[in-house]
Amino acid sequence: MRSAQAGDVPTFAVDASWPKALPNNWIMGQVGGITSDAEGHIWVFQRPRSLTDDEKAAALTPTRTKCCVPAPPVLEFDADGNLLRSWGGPGEGYQWFGNEHGIEVSGGFVWLTGNANDDSQILKFTPDGKFVLQIGKIAPAKGSNDTTQLGRPAEVTVDKDANEVYVADGYGNRRVIVFDATTGAYKRYWGAYGKPPVDDKQPPYDPKAPVAQQFGNPVHCVKVANDGLVYVCDRTNNRIQVFKKDGTFVKEWFYEKNTLANGAVWDVVIWPDPKQTWLLSADGANNEIRVLKREDGSVAGHFGSNGRSAGQFHWVHTMAVDAKGSLYTGEVDTGKRIQKFKLTSDALR
Repeated sequence: MRSAQAGDVPTFAVDASWPKALPNNWIMGQVGGITSDAEGHIWVFQRPRSLTDDEKAAALTPTRTKCCVPAPPVLEFDADGNLLRSWGGPGEGYQWFGNEHGIEVSGGFVWLTGNANDDSQILKFTPDGKFVLQIGKIAPAKGSNDTTQLGRPAEVTVDKDANEVYVADGYGNRRVIVFDATTGAYKRYWGAYGKPPVDDKQPPYDPKAPVAQQFGNPVHCVKVANDGLVYVCDRTNNRIQVFKKDGTFVKEWFYEKNTLANGAVWDVVIWPDPKQTWLLSADGANNEIRVLKREDGSVAGHFGSNGRSAGQFHWVHTMAVDAKGSLYTGEVDTGKRIQKFKLTSDALR
């Protein structure tokens, strides 16, 4: 077997010992979001209300069994899997979500999204859980061309240089929308191919039909690369669309086009080498992670399969990668877990 060479395709091995057991008899529900911060800490946004009575039996009245009770929604871990901080839930000055979804940590702040029917807002907190900003409010969405409300937003990413927050909006709307990250002031939005979005009912995805001219629901992820390209997960249309920061369409790539189910493009993370050579893409329908060349979207490798053993997935929903190339994944539906994959190739030079 040859030795690893600089520029190798990222490959991984699961670390079945991560994370360590939660304290306080806590148990985790579905993992809506996961992200890493500048310190290499891993932040998880999980759904306590997704736990079954059997899973949270110690929290019932009367208690049914010795374990367990729901963990708080926001959990911060170090790279070794130790829980460092936890918080979240309803509080004064903001409206909490009906269903926890996305998380982003950037510039010393934590951004959160939700995707329940009336989750038309995003929230910004300090790392200790102090409320800072709400954009939108819990109420019925006003459509993909309204600039005051969101529509069940899936995920945010922050462009620190421009001090802007991009929102994949989302499960109700069909667009990317951008706000000032400090004031929450509206900046711009766009739909598929950089065109204005429409909310007309779309036909079910059909791999034999002409390519959809609108985003499907959900618009599930948005990421901004150092060179200014913006990557958007059009989940149920099985594609990634690439834009400039002003919404100008650049290109698109399709994956597993015969996938019906819940779509083949659930999340994307950008590889942390200086050139950001690779993208990793989570496919929660086929339960695998694809390694893509960022230059042209071609598939350079993949790993994972459907199952419940370490290294397998059930509805892999979200991903994060730290500066050392360790990959972290979160699962929804009945998966309800996070996993760590250590880098096994020389792919960071």
